[in-house]
Amino acid sequence: MQIRPVLVALKKHRLATLLIALEIALACAVLCNAVFMIAGRLAAMRLVSGVDESSLGFVQLEGFDPKAANDLNARVISGLGAIPGVQSVHVINSVPFGPQAGAFGVTLDQAGKEFRGVPEIYLGEPGTPEALGLKLVAGRMPGAEDYQTIPEGYFPASSNVLVTRALAERLWLGQDPLGKTFWTGKTQFRVVGVVANLSVQQYDEEGERGAEWTVFVPAKPGPLLAGTYLIRADPRELNRVMVGAKIALAKIAPDAVLDHQQSDTLPALRERFFATDRAMAGLLVGVIAALLGVTALGIVGLASFWVAQRRKQIGIRRAIGATRGDILRYFQTENFLIVTLGIAVGMLLAFVLNAVLMKFYELPHLPLYYLPVGALVLWGLGQLAVLGPALRAAAVPPVVATRSV
Repeated sequence: MQIRPVLVALKKHRLATLLIALEIALACAVLCNAVFMIAGRLAAMRLVSGVDESSLGFVQLEGFDPKAANDLNARVISGLGAIPGVQSVHVINSVPFGPQAGAFGVTLDQAGKEFRGVPEIYLGEPGTPEALGLKLVAGRMPGAEDYQTIPEGYFPASSNVLVTRALAERLWLGQDPLGKTFWTGKTQFRVVGVVANLSVQQYDEEGERGAEWTVFVPAKPGPLLAGTYLIRADPRELNRVMVGAKIALAKIAPDAVLDHQQSDTLPALRERFFATDRAMAGLLVGVIAALLGVTALGIVGLASFWVAQRRKQIGIRRAIGATRGDILRYFQTENFLIVTLGIAVGMLLAFVLNAVLMKFYELPHLPLYYLPVGALVLWGLGQLAVLGPALRAAAVPPVVATRSV
């Protein structure tokens, strides 16, 4: 199939060609960015929390007198621990997918000049790392001597802490983090152990690269660590245990208010946390389907119109020896050239659209490999859309075509 006759024919229909090419360009730009956003949301939903989610529940109490914090902690731990099926209860400030309990900028020097990021902080009493199911990859778990009472400044002057492998790489790329120190204000942290994973409490697009920048600070329960509890139970019993815990808390802690939104199993908290992401992904899939459908209809309509217009030319070509395959390839080639023009413009539009999304919605840069994927989809869509009209054109008998005007 020679390209020149096709190009000559397209020049005679410049407006129609331009309009369908622009439609394809818009589809290409939206398709690449929408698929990129869907991939980002799916990746977020696969976030590894680093804890034994299926065995854990979280309880948050509010409205109690801070002066009665020690008494409240004692009553809740004793009362919840007595529920059949409960393996352990620990005071903790938050859990993955739970309320954000603290995020602090950290530096490698006390003067605050070597800034390294904003990790989230977990505070927990003795036994909490083990109850969470954290996997130690270097160093040791905090010992009894590492747990300190939290002062009014929120942190002791110096703490021996656990950090995630991701945060250790961020702070000391390629170095052994054990024994190294970092700072937040006047508070010094010394790394005694490294865990494989522990996600932040509130993951978002802005914190995507730091989704596992977390620090576990050993702490004793008290006025600044009270009212939030980690419950561990057999996964098969966890839902029943959490229902029983909510009922029991009305008697155990009548002086506090249970936050029903935050008090749930970790699988339920994860499900609720990513509900918006699932909705967004579904909406984007619908947008993509609608856009591709409209684009395909545009191609079908234009091709059908051109087939009707060219019946006489098709008949003449058939009469002088053109086969059905020749006619079919002609329309497929014509469509390929139009789609290619649209894709070329669409790739530029894709980067422009991505730049706008980066500016206003903090999205990352669109990777280049999304462009050929989008191009393949649109080429395939174009060939499928034009196939019906092209087959009808190829099936026109030469005699009928030459008699039509």
